[in-house]
Amino acid sequence: MKSFAVIRAENSTKVNVALRDLVRYGHLSFDDSPKKLDPGKADKVLEDVMHTNLRKNCNSAAVVPLGDHASSAIGRLKKIHPPAHIIIVSPRHGAFSLLAKDIDEMPEMELGTGSDEEYQDF
Repeated sequence: MKSFAVIRAENSTKVNVALRDLVRYGHLSFDDSPKKLDPGKADKVLEDVMHTNLRKNCNSAAVVPLGDHASSAIGRLKKIHPPAHIIIVSPRHGAFSLLAKDIDEMPEMELGTGSDEEYQDF
């Protein structure tokens, strides 16, 4: 695990679409399956990494360990437009060690089958 992707959205469908987009269009590799993340913790990660206050809290969130270095993941993420906020957390961020410590205790994210028709509105 070289970095984490924290996904924040208004609902779990958008989180699922964003996870699919990371692989399908961003060509990122997951080191493990995505895990459900408490939305409040995801909001806190965003505030810590971006050093900014939130405009709106999320309702659904996930975290996934990436096999890609943070700089590579960020570069690829800039080229896609997922329907969620995605924060790349590298080892230089304080949140990285907290996520690494807690990730094995987090429940797995149930990913939908994800037909393109199902997600066409996002």
